[in-house]
Order: sequence, then C-alpha cells, then structure tokens
Amino acid sequence: MKKQDNTITRRDFIKTSSAGLAGAAILTSPLGPLVGRALAATPPKLAVEKGETLNVLRWSVFVQADQDLWEVNCRKWEQATGCKVVNEYIGWEDVRPKAAMSAAVGAGPDLVSGWHDDPHLYPDKLVDVTDVAEYLGAKYGGWEDACIKYGMRDGKWIAIPMGAPGQQIVYRKSWADEAGYSEFPKTTDEFIKCCKKLNSMGHPVGFALGHSVGDGNNFAYTWLWSYGASTVDADGKPAINSPETRNALDGMKELYSAMIPGCASWQDSHNNKAFLAGQIAATNNGISIYVAAKNDPEMKEIAEDTYHAELPVGPVGKPTQLHLFNQAFIFKHTAVPNAAKHFLMFMLEKEQAAPWMDAMAGYVTPGLKAYRDLPVWTSDPKHTAYRDCVKNMKWNGYPGPIGPGSAAVMAEYVVVHMFANYCNKGMSKDAVIARAEKQIARAYR
Repeated sequence: MKKQDNTITRRDFIKTSSAGLAGAAILTSPLGPLVGRALAATPPKLAVEKGETLNVLRWSVFVQADQDLWEVNCRKWEQATGCKVVNEYIGWEDVRPKAAMSAAVGAGPDLVSGWHDDPHLYPDKLVDVTDVAEYLGAKYGGWEDACIKYGMRDGKWIAIPMGAPGQQIVYRKSWADEAGYSEFPKTTDEFIKCCKKLNSMGHPVGFALGHSVGDGNNFAYTWLWSYGASTVDADGKPAINSPETRNALDGMKELYSAMIPGCASWQDSHNNKAFLAGQIAATNNGISIYVAAKNDPEMKEIAEDTYHAELPVGPVGKPTQLHLFNQAFIFKHTAVPNAAKHFLMFMLEKEQAAPWMDAMAGYVTPGLKAYRDLPVWTSDPKHTAYRDCVKNMKWNGYPGPIGPGSAAVMAEYVVVHMFANYCNKGMSKDAVIARAEKQIARAYR
C-alpha cells in the first residue's frame, strides 16, 4: 500500500489502498452470506457532541430543491441536537480530489458526500458506521445490492449510501412519435434504429463522450456491460479485449452517427443545454432536465413533450445500468464522530428523506428498498422511470472488486475514451482496446 503524505499525486490519490471487497449482505443477497451483527430496527445510542459544528462537503446540485430541502433538514437536525452543520457545495468533479486530500493530511471536512468507490480508496481513514447502516436497513426494507457492495468492506460498513442521481433516457415524445415510436425502444438494436431515424428527420441525439463525471461514464459503462463486455473479470484481471467489447464499439459507432456534432467533448452540462435548446431529441440524464423545463414558464412546451425511458437493455438481456452513486463517509480525524453518524441517520429517516425526495422529484434514487414505494415515483408518471435505478445498477468495475483499480479506470475515463477514440478519432478497434487494456492493467496491478 502506498504511504499517504502531503506530496501525494493524483495517481497516488487513486492508489491509496489495496483493491478488493469482502462481499457481505443484509439478510440474503447474491453478493454473499450474512455477516456481522444481527439486525434490529433499534436506533443506535449515539452520544452527540453537544454545541459542536459538523462540517459537510457535498456536491453542487442540479435541482435546486435538492439543496433547499437538504438545508431545511439540516436546520431540523440542529434543533434536535444542539449542534451546527455547515455544508460546503463544490463541483461534482472536485469532490473526489478534495476528499482524497483530506484523507491524506488528516484534516478538513468531517463528513463527505462523495462518489462511487471513494471510501474504498482510504478505508482505514474512515469511521465504522455499521450500527447506523444496519439500523436503517432493518427499518426500511434492507439495502439494494449495489449499496451493500459499495458501502461495505471487510465485513463492516465504511459509508452510508445516500442514493443515486439516477440517469435514464430523456426524450422528446412528439418527435419519437413522428419517427414511428410510441415509446422509446427498450433494446440497444431498436434504440440505435430509433436514434438514426430521428437524426434523418433533423432531430439528432446526444450522449456525452467527453470528461463527463456522470453522463459520460454512466452511459459508456452501461453500454459496454449491455453487450456482455467488461473492463475486468471477477478477479480484477483485464477483460476488455473481447468479442463483446468489439460488438459494443460497433454499436456505439452506429449510434454516434445519429449524434449531434461535438458529443466527444461534452461534459455534464452540455446535454442539458442542448436538450432544453431543442437541439437534440434524446440523451441520458437525471430528471433535472424535466424539472428545469417545468420550472420555466417559457419552456412549457418542452416540459410537456419531455418523457423518460429506462436505459436500453443489450444482448445480455437484462438491465446493466451504471448511475452516479452517492455515499457519505466520516473521517476519523473528526472531533464529532457521533454527531456525524447521528446526522446521516437523521437525514435518511423517512420524516426527512421523503420530503427531500419529493421536493427534488426523485432526482436522487434511494438505496433503501422501502423508499421505492414513496408517492414521488407515481405522483407524476414521468418520475417512475427513475424509481429502480439503484435496484438495476451494477457497481463501478463490475464484475470485479471495488477499490483503487476501479476508481482509477473511471477517474481516467478509460471506457469513455475507448468509445470516443473509435467513434470520433478514427482509431481502429484493436488500437482503442489495446490502449484501454494497458491502462486497466496498470490501474489494477
């Protein structure tokens, strides 16, 4: 394991701990047998450090109601505990390096609302939150499998899954109807045909293949897995050089022919802007596009015409979705570990969680199974496509272990670059696969 210090590099941030995750589960799960303490829906007794301040690092929102209700719930927590909470909101792409720096120097925020496998980069720096995770799981129907995979390491919980800013297909229904599709296709083959038809009618589609933390990685990984391909096998050995990867590349190139120019350099906000400007007929995104249109009187027509469909299923015949997964973790350098744990437990109790999810129209899909029954998912039928995002998602690096290797491959956009280089730069399949394989091998060694 690399030693962490103040001169740590970006690659060192990614390579700060050994790879691997001891599979464990709440109740029964295909991820592994029950481990740890018996579960009971009794909240842990936490002696909250009275009168102290909890500093939280959190990503900037795409749906303002997310932040608004988060802050409302924070004020409720302050009243309940006598403590103060200060939230720092920063760009999505900045959360990981700032959290890694805090882990390296042993100072900074007490609690981070971070991404994917971040906690597995420095598990020895984190507070054990098993008591809180087990209580919440027992009370609210258990955790989805991806949450267990992300949240646990070596038989204990090192993070609390907050949910996924889920992404599905956002499309203009009237244009899809004109193309002969009453609903957006559910399989990759028909999906490609539909997108090509839309483009031929002057309505191109757009999917980010640039340095897009959410949109680019989510779509690229989902597409790769849907063809039965993967970056590594179950043991973490490079598996990208396969016939399935070549089929995925061919499918993406055919889809790319229906895309608006510039997608190879798109970041997270580009497809939002293009869709709301009427430049594209479909993209992958959270519900934020629809919410933005609904909240703007000048976009009433676009809002009414905006519909959602689940990401297409490929030749493997089942959902293989990746979503930007958000989980919160507490650093051991905090002076308020009990307050931090109590805060996370409080925020995910139904009294706070349900209004939060409702206000943001389900922008963050929860990882607790009982919350799939909340009214937000059916109060507007356009919300329903996002309800099962966490249920249907795989973990970063699937089917291999979670750790520095999976984090590095995603952070360096290896899969996104593979597709972009083949579709946009004219590189051969052999060349892009060889480059990706080399990067994957280096990340997992």
